[in-house]
Amino acid sequence: MTRWLTGWRIYTQIVDRLRERIKMSEYPVGSMMPSEAALCAKFGVARNTIRRAMAVLEAEGLIQTIPAKGRLVLGGGMAKKEPYLYQAIARELRQQIASGELAPGSAVPSELTLRRAHRVSRSTVRQALAVLEREGLIVAEHGRGRFVRGETS
Repeated sequence: MTRWLTGWRIYTQIVDRLRERIKMSEYPVGSMMPSEAALCAKFGVARNTIRRAMAVLEAEGLIQTIPAKGRLVLGGGMAKKEPYLYQAIARELRQQIASGELAPGSAVPSELTLRRAHRVSRSTVRQALAVLEREGLIVAEHGRGRFVRGETS
């Protein structure tokens, strides 16, 4: 492997290269950055150097760290408000309830329907539904399903 990063403050050189790769869509907006280990191998540097570079990119709003997932490429936009899929599913259902598309007393789409529509796991759908239950927007009836909370409930 050719060592092309030399001199003091190597992390700033890595920041420049990663910033350029994000700009050129080598790391497209909405995708996850390579792991720290992969970047260490690619640049031939220690993990701490990569972490310093990532901190700069995050401060610039180019990436966002999502615990237990990695770093999401934002491309200079605002931080993604819903880094987890369950939050987006809950938002969509919340909007349907607010607009009346899902009227009080109507059945919430089944877990299977939501899984297929969003291409996510059952646990992701269940997390979204649990959020709405905690907010009091839907109720679960054992053996029947989940329903939009009625006016009298």
